[in-house]
Amino acid sequence: MNRFAALLDRLAYEPRRNGKVRLIADYFHHTPDPERGWALAALTGSLSFRNAKPGLIRQLIGERTDPVLFALSYDYVGDLSETVALMWPAPHGLNDTEPPPLSAIVHALTHMGRAEMPAVLASLLDRLDETGRWALLKLITGGLRIGVSARLAKTAVAALGERAPDEIELVWPGLAAPYEELFAWAEGRGPKPETEDPAPFRPVMLSHPLEDADFDKLDPAAFRAEWKWDGIRVQAARAAGLEGRHVTRLYSRTGEDISGAFPDLAEAFAFDGVVDGELLILREGRVQSFNVLQQRLNRKVVSPRLLMEFPAHIRAYDLLVEGGEDLRELPFEARRARLEALIAAHPTEGRLDLSPLVPFATWDQLAAARADPAAHGAGEDAEAVEGVMLKRVDSLYLPGRPKGPWWKWKRDPHSVDAVLMYAQRGHGKRSSYYSDYTFGVWTEAGELVPVGKAYFGFTDAELVEIDRFVRRHTVNRFGPVREVVHTPTEGLVLEVAFEGLARSTRHRSGLAMRFPRIARLRWDKPPGEADRLETLERMIGDESHAPRRAKAVLGKQPSPAGEM
Repeated sequence: MNRFAALLDRLAYEPRRNGKVRLIADYFHHTPDPERGWALAALTGSLSFRNAKPGLIRQLIGERTDPVLFALSYDYVGDLSETVALMWPAPHGLNDTEPPPLSAIVHALTHMGRAEMPAVLASLLDRLDETGRWALLKLITGGLRIGVSARLAKTAVAALGERAPDEIELVWPGLAAPYEELFAWAEGRGPKPETEDPAPFRPVMLSHPLEDADFDKLDPAAFRAEWKWDGIRVQAARAAGLEGRHVTRLYSRTGEDISGAFPDLAEAFAFDGVVDGELLILREGRVQSFNVLQQRLNRKVVSPRLLMEFPAHIRAYDLLVEGGEDLRELPFEARRARLEALIAAHPTEGRLDLSPLVPFATWDQLAAARADPAAHGAGEDAEAVEGVMLKRVDSLYLPGRPKGPWWKWKRDPHSVDAVLMYAQRGHGKRSSYYSDYTFGVWTEAGELVPVGKAYFGFTDAELVEIDRFVRRHTVNRFGPVREVVHTPTEGLVLEVAFEGLARSTRHRSGLAMRFPRIARLRWDKPPGEADRLETLERMIGDESHAPRRAKAVLGKQPSPAGEM
């Protein structure tokens, strides 16, 4: 455990990507199985402990330290694992003994029952030093926050031999910790791992945002364009399993099996293959907003009422497998032709259709379509269009985010002006600042009502300015939340950008913003000049048209019911 804890500690202070890869690869090279396999599982987020949760950590530290001192320390540090690791009163001499290996710790946390867990966890914390306790608690809380992605950890595995990171990505689905067969293959000591799952997840291909400088490097004739739909990326896979029985699975873009929440889609697929597309809600032939789609997300069981009221639909982008043939090494144009023929030959009663191509010959023509989808083929579905996707006609389907083959060109966001009403302290590096804000708009009666929440988009210098304003203009406190002055003549106005609006019964305003972020500070504008709620009401019915500019007021509603 000490070696793994030292690795996490060094990774937390290593800013360079290649430096992190070298540290992880060196650890894998000098650490035997199965220890390195459990470390890989931790770095890729594959570990989960049912009976060891953050609440248990708070309970244990509360029994051993002064609760007021812990609350003050946690508020200042902003990280639960680090605070507890430093404050834990380990008995003298116990942490001088050799700590258990990582594999033994994972086994204990995985198999111990709820009643046994407090004593087991406390015993482990007693035997570890500060760094070891911090690493152990990071495993339990599930957020390492050391700047290492799953892709980076897999790249380090590839560095053990002559494998490319994409090769590791391709065999990863279906593997399980401690990954001994994966390490053997990467080091040239064993065969390539093969999954026995008839319908495994295939790593998805992602795109890069398109910037103005990129247009000079790209030839419009080399690309095809599609609408970028406002849903979630999914992969549908169907294949024959044991005894000829077919297996159908629906995966999120990260490989999570979400089939149980969408039985209506699983029943609709009647062909063997793997389709990459966008999960949407389609009612009366029209794509619904993302807010409607959320009624079906993150559910283990779905009721008959939800199946009827929120019918799930996949708008297909790509075809990865047809029958038993892997198509990922074919160019995009060839895969697209196969996808068109497959969907035409297998109607699915409204559960699957083809994402249409957007015709264009110049970047100016595509810009016009992006700005006004309704007038360029999207019709009534224009409100569900986020922008356009660009794909090279010769692009292979590669895992990860290779730069060049695929680009996303999102529509310009809406923006509002906002007045700060409430602020809350951040966590981690922002634990000393009030960096979490909620904003609203004026009603006709002159009341300020919240419509969204923003905690990023500003620079470090702006964060200091906003934090200073919060501290100097606090008029009330609600636990960790501060209310600041927000009258028509006093207050801080911010410009907030956001992707869209939706009806919401959870907000007093009746509206909720999607992906809000602070665009700039408006010290020059008095709060009374902010726009009214009716301005945003009109935007809901006109989201597909310009202008995408309004004004509003920023604030945070400290509702105990969690309104924000």
